[in-house]
Amino acid sequence: MNPGTTIDQFIQYLTDKITLSADEIAQIKQVAIQKKIRKRQLLLQEGDTWKYNAFVGHGFMRTYSIDNKGNEHILNFSPENYWCGDRESLMTGNPSRFNIEAIEDTDVVLITKENFDLLCRNIPQLNDLVNAILHKSFIVSQDRIHAGISLSAEEKYQKFLNQYPQIANRVPQHMIASYIGITPETLTRIRRSNAGK
Repeated sequence: MNPGTTIDQFIQYLTDKITLSADEIAQIKQVAIQKKIRKRQLLLQEGDTWKYNAFVGHGFMRTYSIDNKGNEHILNFSPENYWCGDRESLMTGNPSRFNIEAIEDTDVVLITKENFDLLCRNIPQLNDLVNAILHKSFIVSQDRIHAGISLSAEEKYQKFLNQYPQIANRVPQHMIASYIGITPETLTRIRRSNAGK
């Protein structure tokens, strides 16, 4: 990729949603940091403090934790044009409980919390967009919690395929199982059963 293309993609993502003046675009470009992350490389490691707002321009990230038994629990997938990070660590300054890892070679745009807060104060439309994204992600989280406590394993898998068809083909099955909260063995059984129908 040419230098600047991930930042240009980020600006394109924003201008598809809000109107920005040339001066506002310049303000964003001035504080945006472009970073390449190789497949399996960590953007954030558990125990470190998360200090950025991160936008995935190209590639694929996952946010996950590891429990006392060594099992992975995937909180989020972040493909192109998604945001990733640990909002709790960002807002509180506490060490993160999560790891953020590249599933594929990935290009991200990072903006420090201080610079991002300043942009949101200076650019009201950006602030409105961020609030809309936060509201949407809260609703998605609430829906996911509800699915986790009320749906069968088969229903969880079907819901995942319906909601994220573009993700289902890009990640290993054990990661999908981790994301929806079932064992890889259960997922294998469900997939065999579906294939036989």
